[in-house]
Amino acid sequence: MFENINDFKSALKKNTAIMGFDYGSKRLGVAVSDLLRMIGSSYKTINRTNMKADIAEIKKIVEEKEIGGIVYGLPLQMNGEEGDVAKEVRKFADEVAKHVNLPFFFWDERLSSSAMERFLIKEVDMNRKRRKEVLDSSAASFILQGFLDALGHAS
Repeated sequence: MFENINDFKSALKKNTAIMGFDYGSKRLGVAVSDLLRMIGSSYKTINRTNMKADIAEIKKIVEEKEIGGIVYGLPLQMNGEEGDVAKEVRKFADEVAKHVNLPFFFWDERLSSSAMERFLIKEVDMNRKRRKEVLDSSAASFILQGFLDALGHAS
């Protein structure tokens, strides 16, 4: 894990993508960047059953998409402190790190899911059922894109 975005950037292998996660206890939203790390796109939602299955699915994506690093959305409270869910995200990331040897970074994701849901309602006019299907991976792409934008400005 890296605390500084510049340190994370320097740990990445060239021409590899970054995978972003929107963590949930039941579903894990996944987004993946292009190899130039310019655009973060929704990839899939993993319906979580157990950690072993989660790790297997993550490893599969790492192989298929040439992943060089992982960004976890960290749901901070409005005052900037970490609550119970943020602690769950850190625990999940530590468990993934035991099986997937990639640098990882935590990115403030406050309001990402609600921002994405508002977008899907107002801009895309998506119905509730379809929103539920795409919200987690869309939130992951929102998180990843914010990170990629900051990464592009890091020295």
